[in-house]
Amino acid sequence: MANNKSAKKRILITKRNRLQNRFYKTSVRTLTKMFLSSLEAYKADKTPENKEAAQKLLNSVYSLIDKGAKRNVFHKNTAARKKSQLALSFKAA
Repeated sequence: MANNKSAKKRILITKRNRLQNRFYKTSVRTLTKMFLSSLEAYKADKTPENKEAAQKLLNSVYSLIDKGAKRNVFHKNTAARKKSQLALSFKAA
């Protein structure tokens, strides 16, 4: 256990940051899986509704990745790579 005031503060800050990092990373992972399943549905049945649903999910994944990169959860190159791979998969469909 921490003995001085600054060490106690660092423990609290580390806990806060860990929870924030976990939120962004798991949310991006979950939304990416939802986007990919939506994309598979669009590939199976190419309707405008399916394409629009996939596009909306793609936009929300982009938003979350950008916010995570802004808060240093993801390195900027990692964020760019994730977005690029998602865009490529959407374009291929």
